[in-house]
Amino acid sequence: QFKTFRDNAHGKQHVMGFHMAGEILGMSAISTGIHDSNAMALEDSEVCEVPFAQLQMLCASIPALQQHFHRLMSEEIGRDQRVMRFLGSSAELRFATFLLDLSSRFAARGYSRHDFTVLMSREDIGNYIGLTMESVSRLMSKFRRQGWISTDGKDLHILNHAAIVALANGESMATVASLESFTKQTTAILTAMSRTANQA
Repeated sequence: QFKTFRDNAHGKQHVMGFHMAGEILGMSAISTGIHDSNAMALEDSEVCEVPFAQLQMLCASIPALQQHFHRLMSEEIGRDQRVMRFLGSSAELRFATFLLDLSSRFAARGYSRHDFTVLMSREDIGNYIGLTMESVSRLMSKFRRQGWISTDGKDLHILNHAAIVALANGESMATVASLESFTKQTTAILTAMSRTANQA
């Protein structure tokens, strides 16, 4: 995994994104020929440098490669648009959207969508989704208390995927928690009624 970032005039870092195996770094330089961001590996990694001129020639001769490259570009654009949309939203929605994005990207690579390793720091996560490190820590604690996630070091487990999806779709934490409590109570009542009927 990698993170891409820019440093402003005051030396403050702005995280642009996080990248996984198979994704392309440096696409922002296609239009200008200049890389305006830096990349840092979050773990031992291997990269393959592909000069854009050669990539263009290969894409022209191999239609399947061109389609794959266009798909990667589309995914990158879509991810940037999602980030722009949620920056004015609640902290819960931003964090839930971030978790779902990681979940879907791990799943696309054949890994579990519920259990994965979060290598980026809480400070970097907050920087990326427009929150402070303290806010990210508080949100993780809230999600753990609600039973939606569990953590073990950098390993994160999504225990209630439906709740995370509801939050990402704009439901408040209070509403999601209330619905979850109602569902549990209803399930308990139906289970008790079923047992009573079987005994009778």
